[in-house]
Amino acid sequence: MRRHFSHQPNVPGRGIVAGYGPRFWGLVVLIGVAAGVGAAVLTVLLNAVQYAAWDYSSGSFLSAVMSATVARHVIVLLLAGVIAGIGALVIKRVRGSGAGEISEALWLGGGRLSFWRSQARAVLSIVIVGMGASLGREGAPQLTGAAVAAALSEWAKLPVWQRRLLVACGAGAGMAAVYNVPLGGALFAVEVLLGTLSLPVVLPAIAMSAIATVVAWVAVPNRATYLVPVFGVKASEVVWAVIIGPLAGLVAVGWVRAIAAVNTLKPRRWGRVLAPIVVFTALGIVSITYPQLLGNGKDTVAQALTNQLGVGLLVILLVLKPLATAACLASGAPGGLFTPTLAFGVLFGDLLGHGWAAIWPGAAVGSYAIIGGAAVLAASMQGPVS
Repeated sequence: MRRHFSHQPNVPGRGIVAGYGPRFWGLVVLIGVAAGVGAAVLTVLLNAVQYAAWDYSSGSFLSAVMSATVARHVIVLLLAGVIAGIGALVIKRVRGSGAGEISEALWLGGGRLSFWRSQARAVLSIVIVGMGASLGREGAPQLTGAAVAAALSEWAKLPVWQRRLLVACGAGAGMAAVYNVPLGGALFAVEVLLGTLSLPVVLPAIAMSAIATVVAWVAVPNRATYLVPVFGVKASEVVWAVIIGPLAGLVAVGWVRAIAAVNTLKPRRWGRVLAPIVVFTALGIVSITYPQLLGNGKDTVAQALTNQLGVGLLVILLVLKPLATAACLASGAPGGLFTPTLAFGVLFGDLLGHGWAAIWPGAAVGSYAIIGGAAVLAASMQGPVS
């Protein structure tokens, strides 16, 4: 008889620890360790690809891209398109069943993921992001952690609701490890992926994310991902946040709908090979003038927070960066959306903050950038707490 799973992956109420047994907590530890190791390996791979592709060994990715020759911009992105296209065909032939993405697996697939296909997609994602694809690096460790959780849960014959919980926690642990944010990763798992903040799901999520983060310290620096200046809270910022909040929500709605639309445009058959080559090569050409379009947008966020971007460049990047990300996704390339969405929100907040600072001076422009980034990211993920 065919089994049907509920579309609601939340854990049923079973007290403060939801009736978890030793086997469940043992898997929490194992998955946390595996997610941490996976994040460390993927981080090393990302750095190696970036250094090789852009011919540098220290400094920021953006600095290396800005100093690269015109030919390197085109050649590296062309090769990235070839790798993305061929990789898509190879992964399609990898055996395994189950949902291809984490949310689909949680809500429609009973928490099942194809282990080897997921690992292959994670590696492919990291390689093309390191070469300059306008996508997030966090998608790879999330997929790795979730796939490990799915495989171990199947092996341990856990009930469906526990498997779903562990898959969500595994994804959050992968994100926590690569960004060194154990609490943020745990909240992402339960609030964004499961849609709840109940204590029975928060406890294993925090435990797994903390373990993964510590394990990943072998390769991931034990420091903040973004070095944010200290901003004091001023009345102008509070008033601006109240005014801009609804607009940030509308911007997030437009962004989410755009991403949903481009996902329907992903090519099939030989289009899987041709589309990434065309899109990535075009991105390489445009990046000669606007190198900030390459990569996940981390360095662009850092520049915005320290007021290093002029108004004219902000306007251009606010249009081109989301277009670049959407085009990469439409080509069928795998990658995350967390950092690109944050970058979009930061550019949005920075641009409007410049205008508000002219009306009501006193607060640092970078403070408006971080408020805008947080608002757009929270609305896009439907995760205000995380």
